[in-house]
Amino acid sequence: MKESYSRIVDIRRRVFAEVARIAYNDLDTSNFEDASYRLFPGEVAQFRESMFRERAIADERIRLALGLPIRNIGVYKKITDGFDKIDIDTNAYEKPLVNVIKFACESCPTRTIYVTDNCRRCMAHPCTNVCPVNAVKIGKHRAEIDHDKCVKCGRCKDTCPYHAIVDFDRPCSAACGVGAIGSDEYNRAEIDQDKCVACGRCISECPFGAIADKSQIYQVIKAIKAGKKLYAAVAPSFIGQFGLSTTPKQVFEAIKELGFKDVIEVGLGADLTTLHEAHEYLERVPEKIPFMGTSCCYSWSLMIKNMFPELKEQISDSGSPMRYTAEYIKNIDPEAVVVFIGPCTSKKLEALDTNIKSSVDFVLTFEELMGMFVAKDVEPMDIEIEDDVEDSSALGRGYPVAGGVAAAVKKVAEEIDPSREILIEGANSLSECVKMLKVAKAGRKNGYLLEGMACPGGCIAGVGTIQSTTRVKKNVDQFMKNSKYKDPFENENIKGYKFED
Repeated sequence: MKESYSRIVDIRRRVFAEVARIAYNDLDTSNFEDASYRLFPGEVAQFRESMFRERAIADERIRLALGLPIRNIGVYKKITDGFDKIDIDTNAYEKPLVNVIKFACESCPTRTIYVTDNCRRCMAHPCTNVCPVNAVKIGKHRAEIDHDKCVKCGRCKDTCPYHAIVDFDRPCSAACGVGAIGSDEYNRAEIDQDKCVACGRCISECPFGAIADKSQIYQVIKAIKAGKKLYAAVAPSFIGQFGLSTTPKQVFEAIKELGFKDVIEVGLGADLTTLHEAHEYLERVPEKIPFMGTSCCYSWSLMIKNMFPELKEQISDSGSPMRYTAEYIKNIDPEAVVVFIGPCTSKKLEALDTNIKSSVDFVLTFEELMGMFVAKDVEPMDIEIEDDVEDSSALGRGYPVAGGVAAAVKKVAEEIDPSREILIEGANSLSECVKMLKVAKAGRKNGYLLEGMACPGGCIAGVGTIQSTTRVKKNVDQFMKNSKYKDPFENENIKGYKFED
């Protein structure tokens, strides 16, 4: 999807770079008012029917990149309206994090079963034969569907020998596994924030780039320029994101060139999560709870709280790798300002959670980090350095790939108690997670360790990533092999570490 949606990815990156450039150079706020003219120069539109619309959309993207809310289309406000509230060097944004840019939404049709020109009006009429509500009939030129009767079962589509019937939905809604995408009075996409779990799938799937999330780029740079000691906690899915031949140490050094004091692998926190969850599983399953779900993907955990509240106690209470890494850094340096850099919007929402907001000060995605690199003209692959990154074990580095969390916990738990054989199962994409939990709720996953991830393929497919999942997975596999620690027990960096209550 990253390659096929490259235009939208490029626009996002240009917006992030422009905000970062203005912040790094301490330029006057008036530069935000005309930023869209620099992003889309000239008189001829590149992607829309007019320059006016392109710039209006860019203006909203700039506001979101600053951490400001979307403006009401019918009310005039300057781009920098409310800027005084976010012109700070601490966490600034508030919910909702994921927003529909109404200027950009094309009011795509909602789910429909549709007959295309491929229909041959064949003699067998299988589409009419299988319809359970008699919604299909053969018209003068093709089969016709009575949408007032249609229950969208898809049987006509499946049986058509010419594949002439298609079942399509607006991409954002189809990607949402929790049913949070609806329509406003103009049929534009609208997000039910009570249902939204900030997975960001709608952002990555919209082919018009009409959905975006808020950013903290500006505030992070303000903190750098204020002389604060910023530590970057980088998620293991960073491998391969900034050039497939770029080494981990080159990426870390590039981050330091942006003004960060130091960089730590979140794989270290993943090792701590593995140890904690392994002990927790052995202590709780099956004596206290029939099965246990992992806690690493915040969207998965939040979805359970919203849709399966009766299963809430069966989700691990272990901290996420982000939390444990942040606590580890602040134990080393109490003055540290921790910036988690990762693949998704979900972590932005997690950082607002009362349990960890005192540990994680900011959250950036890889896309946003790339914008900072562009603004400062930093190219990671050009940095000459030979040292290796050695913060985490191979198991911790495997967390971003689907199945990696459960595999790590299973291995460690079975090493702690060789008499236990632990069954694991995983689902990636929230719709698949819902299916798995329904089966578990019915008592058919007792004894299991269940791993849920909001993104297909795992964290390496997060909305804030840059490269394709297939390419990055190969780099992650190699990064795991390169670790000098095979599991958390060998990781010298965390020996003797005491967990926070």
